[in-house]
Amino acid sequence: MNITLRTLSLPLKVLASCYLVTIGMGYLFAISYLYLMDVRPHAGQHMGLVTDVIVKYYGRRNTTRLEAALAGPMADRATADQKQVIAEWIHDGATEAGFARVQPILEQQCVMCHRPQSGLPVPPLTSYDEVKTLAETDMGQSVKSLVSVSHIHLFGISFIFMLAGLIFAFSELPSGWRAALIVVPFVSIWIDIGSWWFTKSDPIFAYTVVLGGALMGVALAAQIVLSLYEMWLKRQP
Repeated sequence: MNITLRTLSLPLKVLASCYLVTIGMGYLFAISYLYLMDVRPHAGQHMGLVTDVIVKYYGRRNTTRLEAALAGPMADRATADQKQVIAEWIHDGATEAGFARVQPILEQQCVMCHRPQSGLPVPPLTSYDEVKTLAETDMGQSVKSLVSVSHIHLFGISFIFMLAGLIFAFSELPSGWRAALIVVPFVSIWIDIGSWWFTKSDPIFAYTVVLGGALMGVALAAQIVLSLYEMWLKRQP
């Protein structure tokens, strides 16, 4: 007798269903987090998703992260005169000697959130060295950061895809369709993460980042929905 999702014992159906529902919820929260961290902060600047990806990985190479923040999401945190002082300091080379003019402004307007103790996912601005990194030309995410995030995603997400795919492998769909839908999430994450690196060199690859992420979400959703349908709703022929 062939084992299918419909013929699994009740405990195995419950276990598989709980797992699938949980990773589905986790994926939705991950999308929400990306929106809140990468998309929403730039909404006031009328930036689309592709532009957000470019800014994150390629950067804004005609300005600095500090200037971009003061012109965008943090525009209301400093007066025009204060922004001018910061801009002049940056254009004069962002020297440690000149930091004395900038530090009081940051302490007054920014440090309440931009400090290590705040617990917020924002860079600290409490010392010259911390501010200096944000006063350099915005080259996007660093290679060190990309290496860290890439290996975490590849290791972690591959386990999610493996277990979801293992459950879906017992679907009653033709084996060719099952194999295709199992491999698509893995190909998608290769495209997605690989395109982070390519986007750092050429912003045109931001489109493949979005494509890879969308394809991954659709494929994973299809595995979850079809598996749950066959376990609980599909009738015996």
